[in-house]
Amino acid sequence: MFSFQNISFYQQQLSEGKTSCLEAVQFYLDKIKENERLNAFVEVYTEESLSRAKFLDEKRKSGKSIGKLHGVVIALKDVICYKDHKITAASKMLENFVSIYSSTAVEKLLEEDAIVIGNCNCDEFAMGSTNENSVYGSVKNALEETKVSGGSSGGSAVAVQAALCMVSLGSDTGGSVRQPADFCGIVGMKPSYGTISRHGLIAYASSFDQIGIFAINVEDVSKVLQVIKGKDEYDSTVNQEISENLISNHQQKGSSGYRIALFKNAMEHRSLDVEIKKGIYKLADNLKKDGNVVEEINFDLIDYIVPAYYVLTTAEASSNLSRYDGIRYGYRYEDNGEDLTTFYKKNRGKGFGKEVKKRIMLGTFVLSEGYYDAYFTKAQQVRNLLSLQTKEIFNNFDAVLLPTVPTTAFEVGSMKKDPIAAYLADIYTVFANLTGIPGISLPLFQHSNGMPFGVQVLSNKHNEVTLLQFSELLLKNYKRY
Repeated sequence: MFSFQNISFYQQQLSEGKTSCLEAVQFYLDKIKENERLNAFVEVYTEESLSRAKFLDEKRKSGKSIGKLHGVVIALKDVICYKDHKITAASKMLENFVSIYSSTAVEKLLEEDAIVIGNCNCDEFAMGSTNENSVYGSVKNALEETKVSGGSSGGSAVAVQAALCMVSLGSDTGGSVRQPADFCGIVGMKPSYGTISRHGLIAYASSFDQIGIFAINVEDVSKVLQVIKGKDEYDSTVNQEISENLISNHQQKGSSGYRIALFKNAMEHRSLDVEIKKGIYKLADNLKKDGNVVEEINFDLIDYIVPAYYVLTTAEASSNLSRYDGIRYGYRYEDNGEDLTTFYKKNRGKGFGKEVKKRIMLGTFVLSEGYYDAYFTKAQQVRNLLSLQTKEIFNNFDAVLLPTVPTTAFEVGSMKKDPIAAYLADIYTVFANLTGIPGISLPLFQHSNGMPFGVQVLSNKHNEVTLLQFSELLLKNYKRY
């Protein structure tokens, strides 16, 4: 029977004739069907993925050159465009909309012989922390279905968690890859802003958004990142000088000699679960014993991070989502001859969900006359201070250790009762998006309540090599399940 350990072993099995792409795809299609209750997928490309698997098997057997991701079965978040396939951002506003082009990330995957098996459920327009804000309904956590999967990329996380694909892509605006990875007990990485092209990624907040990767190990994250990173003529924000080989480079350093920072203010924050705090401090102690330097440092701006993030992202969302008016595309309320303003209101009022409308209104408010300087300008100043402080930190340290989330996975429905708590739960993840640095969540621990929790590792901007290298070390030597 087919089983998956990692991409390298799978491709070795393919080359030795011990399995096939077709067998792999059929295995995942069967698993998806068995786990429909999890609601991880919006659409499954059954016939297309089977056809591509047959094509790739024939290509390999014919002796032709094969791609770096030959036969790798991948799922996409429902905000990443794939030509001639539906893309809805889990919103009624884009109901039945079909993409007319593929994102650069998807094009690169296909060029290297990957197989896209389907697109995954998410919070509407990637706005949420629980994957309960979707027109398709909530995604269930495969470990405990009374718990949320995390958001906004909950479907992509559960697809990997429940072995419904090998790897998946999500998007991360304030933790939407790392947080669901933590809740689901898998690896989730957000690269530096500008490492992966955003062309073909439906925008939430353009200066924060970044495509991220879910997998069950760091090596597979590296392999996918190696393929989809890099410059793109359609995205001027992409870094032009990205390290050429993230796979070989990230394994060169040994198990000691790292300089690691812990944010004292973050570890003492009132919202942090006691067991998570103890687990991370125990990890720090073990790293010290093994010859690494771990220092606690003050990070006085921590209480400003979440307010600055929500002011700036909602402002950008207000601008980005103004294009969805029901005229050019998107949901259109039946026209009964009202004036244009009323028509717009009904289109957007019926097309957008509650959380999206709330964020659009907040963003419009902070950009309005009389409030712009008090909110938006102040938040930009906080962002600038954070960037300056981050540069100083990485002048002295290789990596920062943080919790990913203050608690383990929430109970389904709990955050609807207390939406402020849901926003505050982003306290440890939004820092990386505000400053543009890379971050990864690693599943190292298990809580006494039975749920997993991870540690978040951050490195300097565009230094994914160190991040992946150190993450590999942590998973290899310090996993405590």
